[in-house]
Amino acid sequence: MAHCTGRTPNRAQSAPGAAPCAAASNTPCAPLALLLLPALLGACAGSSPRAPSSHTPDTGSHTELAPLRRQDALWLERVTFGLDETLVRDYQRLGRERFLASQLEPQDRALPAPIAARIARLEAARPDPGQAIAEVRAERKTFRELTDDATREEARKKLNEHGNQLAYDAVRLELLRAVYSPAQLEEQMVWFWLNHFSVHQNKAEVRWLLADYEERAIRPHALGHFRDLVLATLEHPAMLEYLDNAQNAAGHVNENYARELMELHTLGVHAGYTQQDVQALARVLTGVGIAGPNPPRLRPELQALYRREGAFEFNPARHDAGPKILLGHPIRGRGFAEVEDAVDLIVHQSACARFISTELATYFVADEPPPALVEHMAQTFQRTDGDLRAVLRTMFLAPELDGLLGGKFKDPMRFVVSAVRLAYDGRPISNARPLLQWLNGLGEAPFGRATPDGYSLVESAWSSSGQMSRRFEIARLIGSGSAGLFNSEDGERATAAIGFPQLSNRLYFAAVEPFLARSTRSTLDAATSPQEWNTFLLASPEFNYE
Repeated sequence: MAHCTGRTPNRAQSAPGAAPCAAASNTPCAPLALLLLPALLGACAGSSPRAPSSHTPDTGSHTELAPLRRQDALWLERVTFGLDETLVRDYQRLGRERFLASQLEPQDRALPAPIAARIARLEAARPDPGQAIAEVRAERKTFRELTDDATREEARKKLNEHGNQLAYDAVRLELLRAVYSPAQLEEQMVWFWLNHFSVHQNKAEVRWLLADYEERAIRPHALGHFRDLVLATLEHPAMLEYLDNAQNAAGHVNENYARELMELHTLGVHAGYTQQDVQALARVLTGVGIAGPNPPRLRPELQALYRREGAFEFNPARHDAGPKILLGHPIRGRGFAEVEDAVDLIVHQSACARFISTELATYFVADEPPPALVEHMAQTFQRTDGDLRAVLRTMFLAPELDGLLGGKFKDPMRFVVSAVRLAYDGRPISNARPLLQWLNGLGEAPFGRATPDGYSLVESAWSSSGQMSRRFEIARLIGSGSAGLFNSEDGERATAAIGFPQLSNRLYFAAVEPFLARSTRSTLDAATSPQEWNTFLLASPEFNYE
């Protein structure tokens, strides 16, 4: 939440002990204010009941929150998917460095009981990729053999519906954890890497593999060493299917994955490698594919090189074992060990350290991150053998970070998740479909990017007038309590209705209200109902920037 400062027009509405606000500052909020705030009153007129609203703090039975400093609130929003009361209390108890340490080494991943129970019931939460692929291929073989067109089409439709449900379940897993997990930095990194090592759900059997891809390839390594993450994605059938390496074999080399592994995943397009390097890496990757129902029959001298784990297979009979030169280094024929050698060589390039550091800083810090910060992160990356925790620690504790807070525009994922986190503050929702519908409308649905480059990390991709209009509608749906988040889903029992959220609460007065610009305060004061007030807050420039 970018907290533009402004004078509080009515101190009676402020939390006890809240610091006075400074004069309005020059921040990126101004362009968005021109887009949103002057038009909001007219846009909402007559859309909500005209009940009066006092917008006074929710005192309840809990102790009041001490007001946050502006830089602390902004820093906390960068590290997490958005503020909630528990998070703020933890931060105030621990301080910045200890809070960051707790997020880098999370001990608590416990979800609210209703959310954990819902996840446990999902079929996609218990994935077996090998079995899933075998079943899908068997079903496709069966209905291809059907002679009746109507029966064949019905079988195909049923199979596709099952795949679509599993894809939605994978999205639901990602979104519910993003909203509710106390390990917020881990969840941000899972989302970041899912986007960086992007796969598209509509390619072949990828829909059946999404939950396993997140659970086994991304999540265990999201805060680990980059080499391990690269190898985990390289060995996963979702990536091998999506970028066609399952078809890459000696004599029939497919360069798709090799090219993207270097250009998008590790080195970046300007790293200085050549087309010959792409071809050499593609040859290294021959034989890396998806296991069939039964192991292949191999000559005795190849049997020791065969490797199979779950749905992953390295088949030495499909591998080009000839000598190769990659990035100026010889790669000798050693079976799958060649792949490990090639990954080691690539991730230890200085270009890899700079590329990954730049991507992380662009996501978390600024659309054009300071070169000195990126260089400092890259040095940490190289010194620690790609330890992502160390790189993130360098970034989040960098002295120059405070001067950049307040200017990073939220991408759709961060906007939607942070809105639900702020609005319902840990209350379990029972229907995640609205979240996916909003992300679809905003153009950033998980697993929805058709091209392998992932979604954009910069503001220009997400701040058009059409985007802002959709954000306002989402703010209205959440703020009025009409989003359907507490409806039943897939036959499950609905959560008890709680009406529209009460956003003028302890959290608001401690971490949001002291930093609102004068224009935002004036708009909030003009709201004709609590629902309209909620809408204006969630659509404000301060909420769209962090």
